[in-house]
Amino acid sequence: MFQRLRLAALAAALPILLTAAAQPATAAPCITSKAAFETYKQNLAHDARAQGVSQRGLEALRAARLSDLTWRFESNPASQTGVSQSDPATFLAKRSGGSAQGFINQARGQLGRNAALFESIERGYGVPGSILVTIWGLETSWGGYLGQTPIVGGAVTLASYCRRHPRFEEHAVAALKLVDRGVVDTRTRGGPSGELGHMQFLSGNWLRFGVDADGDGRADPYDSVDALASAANMLRQHGWRAGQPFGEGTANFAVLSAWNDSGNYQRAIAYAAERIGN
Repeated sequence: MFQRLRLAALAAALPILLTAAAQPATAAPCITSKAAFETYKQNLAHDARAQGVSQRGLEALRAARLSDLTWRFESNPASQTGVSQSDPATFLAKRSGGSAQGFINQARGQLGRNAALFESIERGYGVPGSILVTIWGLETSWGGYLGQTPIVGGAVTLASYCRRHPRFEEHAVAALKLVDRGVVDTRTRGGPSGELGHMQFLSGNWLRFGVDADGDGRADPYDSVDALASAANMLRQHGWRAGQPFGEGTANFAVLSAWNDSGNYQRAIAYAAERIGN
């Protein structure tokens, strides 16, 4: 999987940051009915055009369909696997569909099989492999399931829903910019809220923190090497302190909120990573 990684280059190079998505000056009015989705798209197109989205991205927006799965999740957020489980072991079991120890054992195996990769990322960004391999497992079962929701449709549906609006509109616009840049297209699929690739980045975060870690000239969220290094870059840019502890109450634990604002999720990351080790 990782044969193209240039370990020395990754360790030595500064991160290649991509242009950040601009915050919308105004936001398209949110909706409470699926029937209003087309009207929302028309309003969003105006905002997107003002923020530099070009023809290809606007065409993707016109073609986007409302994601029923996203709408159901937002209507009943407790239905998302494990989110209500405050005990880290129970969270891991619910999220993985097995046991907490089974998840930890699989993550430890991934870390061992790709030790050179994770060591190189830690040298470059300061984030330990145990943290990254835990997030990777929680998000996509180490690349085993990347999602089946069209990226643009999921991102625009999330942005349209009043409970999430306007916080997520920047990510919908960013998804259109990724279409413009050829990173995704109308066929690209991911998580139910428009999450991308191996680490399930929101589009705006990929624009800010995505890196070309394998040296092929392209930052690709569907390439595991780029995705893992980009996750480390995101955590570092939010203040991760290399070599410091990450248990609850530490500065590094607080940084995990940049990845997911659920305290249950953050505790599960720290719990698993502490038991996986490096």
